[in-house]
Amino acid sequence: MLLAIDIGNTNVVWGLFEGSTLRGHWRLATESRRTDNEYGILLLNLLQNEGLTPAQITGCILSSVVPALTGTFESMVQTYFHHTPVIVGPETDSGLIMRYANPKEIGSDRIVNAAAAYARYHCDLIIVDFGTATTFCAVTKSAEYLGGVIAPGLGISADALFSRTAKLPKVEIIRPKTVIGTDTIGGIQSGLLFGYVGLVDGIVRRMERELGHSTTVIATGGLASIIAKETESIREVRPFLTLEGLELLYHRNCLT
Repeated sequence: MLLAIDIGNTNVVWGLFEGSTLRGHWRLATESRRTDNEYGILLLNLLQNEGLTPAQITGCILSSVVPALTGTFESMVQTYFHHTPVIVGPETDSGLIMRYANPKEIGSDRIVNAAAAYARYHCDLIIVDFGTATTFCAVTKSAEYLGGVIAPGLGISADALFSRTAKLPKVEIIRPKTVIGTDTIGGIQSGLLFGYVGLVDGIVRRMERELGHSTTVIATGGLASIIAKETESIREVRPFLTLEGLELLYHRNCLT
């Protein structure tokens, strides 16, 4: 089985593939001060709860946007699973033609998402990832990665509103009953959710205008399911797009 690890700024997502089937997945808070031993014990416990053993892991691939943790996870995989993980970077064969000015600046998660989406749809795409940052990536039907947009994530905006105001409370990010909030919590929820819906639809429209044609818009990330259903532009939500992309890139780079 293949162990796929996506190290994000907020969460670390682990996926276990048997062939191309996602057998299990877990999400842990990102903590840069944890050691390789701490992460190793956590993962061993998660596997044990599923009746799995380290010996069943035949390979590993990881994507990281937290440089301080990349080496930690590389060491953890080598120590506990006796494999050297494939680490996604600008030199990884993604199947895409990079038109970005400096490919080394592209977050590895964006490369993975774009590769997974293109492999599935083979058309002009915009991939929206609702993570710590909200990112938009444009990929052409000719497999060209053009670039995209980076905006503050919904969670960051909510935290900033709470921390920079004296009286506004921290709220759960859910759909309010009405756009016009009848209390403070509803007003904040409306501003956050529908504000981001407007941001997504507005940026997609501008990107498509620049591209000169419409695209298929795919969403992923923790808050994708909440926001996507309110937008006019997002066609489909794929919650495990990054893990699917890691599985794809592992086989593309190791088994060919």
